[in-house]
Amino acid sequence: MQTQRIDIAKVTPGAYQPLIQLDKNIATTSLAKGLYHLIKVRASLINGCALCIQSHSKDAIADGETTKRLLALNSWEDSPYFSTEERAVLALTDEATLIAKNGVSDQTFDTAVSVLGQENVSHAIMAIACINAWNRIGRATLLIPE
Repeated sequence: MQTQRIDIAKVTPGAYQPLIQLDKNIATTSLAKGLYHLIKVRASLINGCALCIQSHSKDAIADGETTKRLLALNSWEDSPYFSTEERAVLALTDEATLIAKNGVSDQTFDTAVSVLGQENVSHAIMAIACINAWNRIGRATLLIPE
């Protein structure tokens, strides 16, 4: 069994606390809570962060998300369970999370803006950046799910 390598919150609270605040700020924006949950779970699946997958899936379910849809996130493109808005945010999440691969395509970005508007796309990008930071902290320090 792995043990946590370092407690970043204790060692570097000055860097850790602003990330917590960013997450809280994003949660108060006009980005729909359901979209924020999908961003968090999808990016965590891509990044393989067990702690975040567990934590954010639990939060999503508590807010009314279904297990069926969460289980379909690994193949969301082929799933009938997601709306146009959700598909736009999931495509943006995939491409921004895997940014080094090909960047975010014009088509994905333009579709997201067309469907969600510039303000919500801006919030979604910040949400994607934030969860990717959390995933990297979780993976690098071996945060263990309860």
